[in-house]
Amino acid sequence: MTGVAAATAATSSTRRRAAALTLGTPFTYLTVLLVVGITVIPLLFTILGGFRTNAQINNAPAGWPDPWVLSNFTDVFTSEVFWNAMGNSAVIAVIATGLTLVVGSMAAFALSRYSFTGREGLYTLFTIGLLFPVTAAALPLYLLLRELDLLETSLGVALPQAAFALPITIVILRPFMAAIPGELEDAAAMDGASRLGFFWRILLPLSRPALTTVGILAFVTSWNAYLLPLLVLSNPDNFTLPLGVAAFQSQYSQDTAKILAYTAASMIPAVGFFVFAERHIVGGLTGSVKG
Repeated sequence: MTGVAAATAATSSTRRRAAALTLGTPFTYLTVLLVVGITVIPLLFTILGGFRTNAQINNAPAGWPDPWVLSNFTDVFTSEVFWNAMGNSAVIAVIATGLTLVVGSMAAFALSRYSFTGREGLYTLFTIGLLFPVTAAALPLYLLLRELDLLETSLGVALPQAAFALPITIVILRPFMAAIPGELEDAAAMDGASRLGFFWRILLPLSRPALTTVGILAFVTSWNAYLLPLLVLSNPDNFTLPLGVAAFQSQYSQDTAKILAYTAASMIPAVGFFVFAERHIVGGLTGSVKG
């Protein structure tokens, strides 16, 4: 009788879970569709708007190109200003990403594999850094960069970007590195490897999924940054793509179609890079959560 009662209870529990799943599935799909719509529709509007004329946009703002106009994108892709801004963005993003990976991985290594007084307090300080807005540091950061003569330079933008990327980098890397068995470090020490050798030869290769994740996040964040470049750069020749889009909108405020084309073209590298690397981001975050 006890077995029958247990089986009946298990069957009832399974049915309740199935009913909850059945009721929750439509809501889940609706939520996903809503989020996708909010995200994708503005992108489609921007891209399709670049293939239209101003007259088409004025007559039907949400319509399809009829006929399709390629001259807007042609003008953008043949513009030296656009490619100069893209080059500036690429240089700054590469520098910021490299600094973030180097400094963040070393800090995460110390916080995950060493025991010392104040370790958890230091990690908490980095965690609190996630809540620190860039705007709060705008004035002191500008004064510091001016004293260091880093205004109007790529390094003047990349250094603060790397600093603001360190909290999320350490939060992701520390549990990933801490989950790597200590037996590997003991075996490496028996083979004559120092702690630094273990870090470079074993820990970093094993942490590649998490390093890829933080590298992608740092690169995309740097590429899309607007406030820091605006704070540091004032010469149009040094503008990044976000600043270039803003300057282009001011210059061609009456040419909506060309503005949409310029905006869509500036989104292509970041969106393409993020879509291509999405599975690496998910893998790295999953490993960090498990760690």
